[in-house]
Amino acid sequence: MRYAIKFSALLAFAAPLGADNPLGLSLNNAKGTSSLGVPLQIVAVLTLMTLLPAIVMSVTPFLRITIVLHFLRQALGTQGTPSNQVLIGLALFLTILIMQPVTSEMYSKGWEPLEKGDLTTSQAFESGTQPLKTFLVRYVREKDVRLFLEISHTAAPARPSDLGLAVLVPAYVLSELKTGFQIGAVLFLPFLVIDLVVASVTLSIGMVQLPPVMLSAPFKILLFVLVDGWNLVVGSLVRSFYQT
Repeated sequence: MRYAIKFSALLAFAAPLGADNPLGLSLNNAKGTSSLGVPLQIVAVLTLMTLLPAIVMSVTPFLRITIVLHFLRQALGTQGTPSNQVLIGLALFLTILIMQPVTSEMYSKGWEPLEKGDLTTSQAFESGTQPLKTFLVRYVREKDVRLFLEISHTAAPARPSDLGLAVLVPAYVLSELKTGFQIGAVLFLPFLVIDLVVASVTLSIGMVQLPPVMLSAPFKILLFVLVDGWNLVVGSLVRSFYQT
């Protein structure tokens, strides 16, 4: 967790210092001077920090986990139970568990040399984001990468590791959205069967005025508890990031 927080600060400082430096900022570092006043640096960093949570959620397993948990709650038909806070908290801690090796490597390659003055901010950013690129490449789909390479009119690199974050991040988001929806559709199937069976039984005995959902909900919850559903779903989600 300490590594994640420290390197998040590094990303906030180094984001303007990408390959093209679109914002034209130059922060203080070991080998250069600042071309921007301290008050403006603070404003720029605070602005980037407001966007950082959304960025971190988009480039981590948090995206897939939250989608799957949302589909699971919808399939169970339990409305607001578990609450959004519980599901987000579970997704957050699972994300920390999965990303801990990546953030540790990012910290050692980016933040530590920056603190020692061995690298400039832009160099630390480039070195520290390599583990993140390696992580994203593992789960991104080639079709999505080609899409954003065509949109940005960028030539395909010789190696996947040479892809820039400007292409990798949106491609990863699309890939994770597709994967999350695929898992959610599979989760829906057994509960859909229960809904169909209960609806058929209630119609056959003439219980038209009683909503089938009211009768099927206890059976779906009972089935989920009997098969230890939370253990199966969470375990499968976490293992999907280690086995890819």
